[in-house]
Amino acid sequence: MIDFELSDEQRDLVAHVRRYLAKEILPDVQRCDSASTPLPEAFAKLAELGVVGLPFPQAYGGAGLDYVTLGLICEELEYCDTSLRTMMSVHIGLAGCGIYQWGTQEQKQRFLRPLAAGEKLGAFGLTEPDAGSDAGAIRSTARRDGDAYVLNGSKLWISCATQADTFLMFAKTDPAAGKRGISAFVIERQDAGSALHTFAIKDKYGVRAGDTGGLSFSDLRVPVANRLGEEGEGFHIAMTALENGRYTVAAGATGLTRACVDASVKYAQERTTFGVPIGRHQLIQEMIAQMTAGYEASRLLYLRAGWMKNNGLRNTRETALAKWFACDTSNKAADDALEIHGAYGFSDEYPVARFLRNSRGAVIYEGSREIQKLMHGEYALGYRTDKPVRCELPAWKGQR
Repeated sequence: MIDFELSDEQRDLVAHVRRYLAKEILPDVQRCDSASTPLPEAFAKLAELGVVGLPFPQAYGGAGLDYVTLGLICEELEYCDTSLRTMMSVHIGLAGCGIYQWGTQEQKQRFLRPLAAGEKLGAFGLTEPDAGSDAGAIRSTARRDGDAYVLNGSKLWISCATQADTFLMFAKTDPAAGKRGISAFVIERQDAGSALHTFAIKDKYGVRAGDTGGLSFSDLRVPVANRLGEEGEGFHIAMTALENGRYTVAAGATGLTRACVDASVKYAQERTTFGVPIGRHQLIQEMIAQMTAGYEASRLLYLRAGWMKNNGLRNTRETALAKWFACDTSNKAADDALEIHGAYGFSDEYPVARFLRNSRGAVIYEGSREIQKLMHGEYALGYRTDKPVRCELPAWKGQR
């Protein structure tokens, strides 16, 4: 049975995060977005909030809270700006949960603890110039050489690329085996030296206040002890990590839709045409009503996925649906919000142009709209079933 009532702890945390973001980060958002400059000290501020290790047990340096709470906080982060939720998605959903789900106890203490404690920022290195949705097409290689692997290759469209300290990276240990030849590695920037080069991508359409870039690595030696899982398990590790990332994306997109509702309601009550506030015009009301319905449905979908995660239930299908629906909804809501603002929506005087630019990215990354449609068509037709994996994300049992 799903209980939709939030606990006092959840409500208090959401309220605290909302106040903190409004005071400490939101005043810089529009300026940084317009200048395409990452928000100053964003990760340090999220660490100060105590949310960068939110779903991980205290034994690994985390807060020991549940996955529903993680979703609620991601909603608040993207209400402020998409760049904050993106940082949370890669740090917790992709890198952190990947290590938590697949790492040995020693690896969790060595790699996850600094991430959960906010001492290091994590990132995820899968996408390459010629490999996006077709992850099995990556060309980066990892050759075993004694007690180490030698990695060569490049990655592109990596969130937090120039700022991250720890990367969950994927390369082929058996290039002839396709996706079955992919393995996963944890790479520490401080240990990589000049063998790892990172760079920023300039002139992005959206998420301008966030750090997006690429990596290149040449004869990068990585200890065997840094391999996550067994050789050839990298594709499964990547897919499970992306599933957890999709959950945070769905929750974040829901927050962006709520931001569109609030901005549109405020403007519709202030702006007058033909002698009345534009909110009195029925077509404006229709757009705001659609946004509101989309927000409520998106929230229910991600809360269901979070409840399933809490209970250790396989949620690939439910999380993917939440991501697909919430991202499409936020993109439409942002487009309507700009329409409601008219010519002013085309300027940085109001936030809705930023909302529209930011909403478009989530439709593409961590499983594009087209991939989600294919998945759910196959689910409905019975062509696709969820096969068990060797490691499941641990259920939340109320343990800190």
